[in-house]
Amino acid sequence: MLYRTIPKNGDELSILGFGAMRLPMKEDGNIDEERATNQVRYAIDQGVNYVDTAWPYHMGQSEPFLGRALSDGYREKVKLATKLPTWMIDSREDMDKFLNAQLEKLNTDHIDYYLIHSLAGELWEKVKPLGILDFLDKAKADGRIINAGFSFHGSPDEFRPIIDAYNWDFCQIQYNFLDEKMQAGTEGLEYAASKGLGVIIMEPLRGGSLAGKAPPAVEEIWNEAPVKRTAAEWGLRWVWNHPEVTVVLSGMNEEAHVEENLNIAGEALPDSLTETELELVKRSEKKYREIMKAGCTGCSYCMPCPVGVDIPTSFELYNSLHMFGDEDQTKLMYAARLSGVLTGDESSFASLCVQCGECLDKCPQHLEIPTLLESVVEDLEGPDIDQRIEMAKMFLANKDI
Repeated sequence: MLYRTIPKNGDELSILGFGAMRLPMKEDGNIDEERATNQVRYAIDQGVNYVDTAWPYHMGQSEPFLGRALSDGYREKVKLATKLPTWMIDSREDMDKFLNAQLEKLNTDHIDYYLIHSLAGELWEKVKPLGILDFLDKAKADGRIINAGFSFHGSPDEFRPIIDAYNWDFCQIQYNFLDEKMQAGTEGLEYAASKGLGVIIMEPLRGGSLAGKAPPAVEEIWNEAPVKRTAAEWGLRWVWNHPEVTVVLSGMNEEAHVEENLNIAGEALPDSLTETELELVKRSEKKYREIMKAGCTGCSYCMPCPVGVDIPTSFELYNSLHMFGDEDQTKLMYAARLSGVLTGDESSFASLCVQCGECLDKCPQHLEIPTLLESVVEDLEGPDIDQRIEMAKMFLANKDI
């Protein structure tokens, strides 16, 4: 196992972190505790020392599971991370209430790496006046949390102001070779690292989409490489090639995945990919772009939409559906992200489009946005969207404290 150092505190963290959002499941929908515990403990025995969870994962059962799985001395072997469910916070008192409940669920007296969950501009502006920075200062002072950070799902221009607003120890961003310009992106990664923050990476394989069988046109490019690698190894090595990255989280739920990721994490040094290999990744990224249904780069020049459509997210999920084919998961994500469940805002579905055309002159890619939004509606909405919104609410709004 390779390790990288958090600049502000000197912690040496395994470059592979265990993400507890996609644990193995039983047919009844519950976590397969025996199997999941064996996977977590095996990874720790092989050198993984960073374990990440959050309040809503597995319908609220991930944290209690880890409280049990990390017994028998395993809690002392890892840095444990969990997250404050920002969208459920309505007062300063809520922050302490959730943290104290998480300490109890996780059977611990402190959280090593505590994140403000899923920040974007709207949520950041919501929790700031509620006293989030005072909460972090006091929770660090009394020892309930050791390091303070945040996870980010906003637009690129929202990232830097959050970084600059507090003396963060670390942050967590989505990053993979398809998302260099999405959310925080490469610019955000480099900026956070320049400020001395540890950077934790989520979705290095886009929820597993980059780990399975690649589209045939992409597979042809991978096959040109002198050193043969799986799609998962290409994706992980590309992220680890960046020296600014501290830890890459992997939502492992198959024993073979654990073993493969551990093997890669023993070799993936920063700046270790050759120029030829980096060119193959770039060609693969370009090929993915070519086969996307919407050539959207996520620049958000089209925003704000006068009727509230979230155009970039609509196209992101529309492309994901057609490139990777996970219809159930993509439709659920569409319902969750555009219904307002995450932020408490109004819905921003593609079906709100009134064909005003205001976005057309703004798009640097010259996309026929209103026409493309009609296709998004056809593929991602439908008569069962209300049911998917309710499923998203159940996943995200487990308020039992």
